[in-house]
Amino acid sequence: MRIWLTRSGRPVTGDRPAAWLLGAAPRPWRVVALVVLLAVSVSTSLRANWGSDNAFVVKAADALLAGVSPYEDRRFLYPPSAVLMAVPEALVPTGVLRWLLPAVISGLVGVGWWAALRLFSVPPGSRFAVGGLGLLGVLYKPYLNLVLIGNWTAVSAAALPVALLLAHRRSWVAAGLVVGLAIACKPMLVPVGLVFVLARRWRGLAVAVAVPAVLSLAGALLMPSPTLFFTKTLPFLFQGQDAYALPWDASPIAVLPRLGVPQPVAVAVAFAGAGAGLWGAWRRWRRPDAAEPDAGELRLAETACMVMLAAFLVSRPSFDHYLLVVLPLLLASGVRPGSMPRSPWFWLALTPQLALVPWPSELAHKRRAFKDAATLCGLAFLLGRRALRSGRVILSPVTTAGSPPRTEPECAATPAASASRTAF
Repeated sequence: MRIWLTRSGRPVTGDRPAAWLLGAAPRPWRVVALVVLLAVSVSTSLRANWGSDNAFVVKAADALLAGVSPYEDRRFLYPPSAVLMAVPEALVPTGVLRWLLPAVISGLVGVGWWAALRLFSVPPGSRFAVGGLGLLGVLYKPYLNLVLIGNWTAVSAAALPVALLLAHRRSWVAAGLVVGLAIACKPMLVPVGLVFVLARRWRGLAVAVAVPAVLSLAGALLMPSPTLFFTKTLPFLFQGQDAYALPWDASPIAVLPRLGVPQPVAVAVAFAGAGAGLWGAWRRWRRPDAAEPDAGELRLAETACMVMLAAFLVSRPSFDHYLLVVLPLLLASGVRPGSMPRSPWFWLALTPQLALVPWPSELAHKRRAFKDAATLCGLAFLLGRRALRSGRVILSPVTTAGSPPRTEPECAATPAASASRTAF
C-alpha cells in the first residue's frame, strides 16, 4: 500500500489507478469538460421547454410585484421566503434569462462538486475532479433534466457540500447559515438539521432555523393572503400533489401502488425504510472512521447523505434530480478506502440513470419513475447497510507489571480489509 499526497498535503491511501486519478488533469481534459458543460447549457437554452420548473417561481414573484398572492397558483409550492429570492430573477428579461438560467444551474452543481472534492482534500484540478464533472454532464440523465427544467434543487445540491465543508472546518454557524439560506429557497435540506443535533451544534442549528423563518415572515408580510400557504399549499403537498406529478414521482409511496401494491402497504414500506435510514445515520455518526488518513470527513458526508436519502423515501413527490443533492458527496468519497464508490454495487445502482443506456419503451418518458425509484432505493440500501455494519476494533497497547515500556503494542488487531471491491 502506498501513501499519496494531495496538493493540500493531506495523505490519501490508495492504489496506482486511484493515485493516477488524483494527479493533475491535462489541459485537453479541462477543455473537453468545459465544452461539455457549455454544450449542455447552450443546447438547453435553445429548447422550447427550458426552465419549466423555474417558471413557477418567477410567476410567483411576478404575482407579488402585481399585488396578488403567489399561492393563488397551486403549482407554487415553496415557502414565502422563496418569493423574495425570486424577485431579482423576475426582473431579468426573458431573453437574458433563457441563456443565464442553464449556466447558473450548471454552476451550482459545479459548486457542489467542488465543495465535495475539497471536503475529501481532492485537488480541483485533478483528473478525478475534471473528468468526473465532464462525465456527469455527458452521462447522468438527472443532471441534464435539472438543467433543462431549472429546478431550485440545484441550490440544495450546492449548499449541502458547502455546509459540510464548513462544518468539517469547525464553522458550524456558517454551515447553519448556508443550510438556512438553502431552506429559504426550497425546504429540501430540512432533514440536515438532524446532523446538527447529532453533532450537538445548537448555535448552528438555531441559525439554520432562524434564517428561513425570518425570511418567510418577511415574505408573508409583503404578500396578500399569506395564509393560503397553510390552507391551500400544504394540504396539496401532503396529498402528494396530483396526477400531474405522479408519472415522475420516484417515492415508493407513489411507485409501489402503480405496481399493484396496496397504498397502506406502500406507505408502511416507505416509512420503514426511512426509519431504518435514520437509525443507520445515527449508527454511522456514532461509529468513527476507521481509515487512518480520514479525519471525520467520511462519517460527516455519509451521515448527511443517509439522512437525505431517508427523507427522499417518504417525500411526496421525490424526483430524479433530488439525487444530485447527495451524489457529489458520494462520488467524491471514492478517494477513501472502503467507501461506497469502491463497490461495484454502487455503480450498478446508478446504471438506470445513465443517459446513453437504451431502455425498453415501457421505462421511457412518463414511466421513468420506476428507474428513479430503483436508484433511490438502491443507494439508500447500500448506504444504510454500510452505516449499520459493525465497526472495526483495534486493541490498545497492554503492558504488564515489570515489563519495560514499549512504543508499540505487543498484540494489536489489524483493521480488517474492506469487503468492497475497488472500482477504480
